[in-house]
Amino acid sequence: MRFMIIVKATAASEAGGRPDDALMATMGTYHEELAKAGVLLDATGLQPSSKGWRIHYSGDKRTVLDGPFAETKELIAGYTLIQVRSREEAMEWARRFPSPFGEQVDGEIEVRQLYELEDFEPGGELDRSHKLTAAKH
Repeated sequence: MRFMIIVKATAASEAGGRPDDALMATMGTYHEELAKAGVLLDATGLQPSSKGWRIHYSGDKRTVLDGPFAETKELIAGYTLIQVRSREEAMEWARRFPSPFGEQVDGEIEVRQLYELEDFEPGGELDRSHKLTAAKH
């Protein structure tokens, strides 16, 4: 089971503020623990939304909207992707996640399970996805 631990953005992270050395060390230790346990798949921070864009779909039209985006509470500042045996194990790792912007600053993470190919009914498109996944490994 794969889970994404999503770090919610703040005004400071959207302003391009970077973590200090102490926070980087704390996050590094946490991610090392994940790696030693064999559950870490990926982890990184994201640049502010001012350096990104969104694509709006309406029928067959595509409209590009450049950042920054106003609703900071709906933005992502970073993520950690883990693969564990159960929801409970994911919950334990999430509870140990360091305060994302330091202990003196409010922050929030969200944890979401990823879909797996096994979550879908067998069929032509699923078989095609299986082949693509197998080719990556």
